[in-house]
Amino acid sequence: MKSIVILISGRGSNMEAIVQACIAEGWDARIAAVISNRPGAAGLEFAANLGLTTAVVDHQAFDGRAAFDAELQRVIDGFAPDLVVLAGFMRILTPAFTAHYAQRLLNIHPSLLPAFTGLHSHARALALGCKFVGATVHFVTAELDHGAIVAQAVVPVLADDDEASLSARVLVQEHRMYPRAVRWFVQDQLALENGLVRQLSGEAQSFSG
Repeated sequence: MKSIVILISGRGSNMEAIVQACIAEGWDARIAAVISNRPGAAGLEFAANLGLTTAVVDHQAFDGRAAFDAELQRVIDGFAPDLVVLAGFMRILTPAFTAHYAQRLLNIHPSLLPAFTGLHSHARALALGCKFVGATVHFVTAELDHGAIVAQAVVPVLADDDEASLSARVLVQEHRMYPRAVRWFVQDQLALENGLVRQLSGEAQSFSG
């Protein structure tokens, strides 16, 4: 059975989707812990109500990213995870941290990477008149919002879209796609070859909505 640790910073809606899918689909996995860098993160209450172990490593208590990442790594490793999942975890991670979890650290980003890395991706896409946006699940590397792509979801931009409406529609697809990608990892259905991720059972790595 594989062990999963999920990192959040806020309400953790993607974390909720992953936990619910794990339970409903009977994955051969367990959510070992949900960890937040913010003590007041709403997702901690959801996790605790399900009886999941929760922990807080408050980034404000540390002098710099390296010190915070070292303590976060220590706490994560206490749960001996096979996979670490970033689900709205709003911290830039150090190269030492990402190297420690190489090929077992997943993230979801609200754009069709490599486009619009960083913050405010939907607003930037709207400002440039993009006709499609989306989200990407990828393995995390030291380079922000890069790493081998596991899956992508494509969402059309509507004429009356603003940042909030577009974000909400993309989030629906994130909640479909991210649990699927985590399940693939749990079931050993992902192969990383020459920087590309292949889904071994033939399931589509693209989603639309």
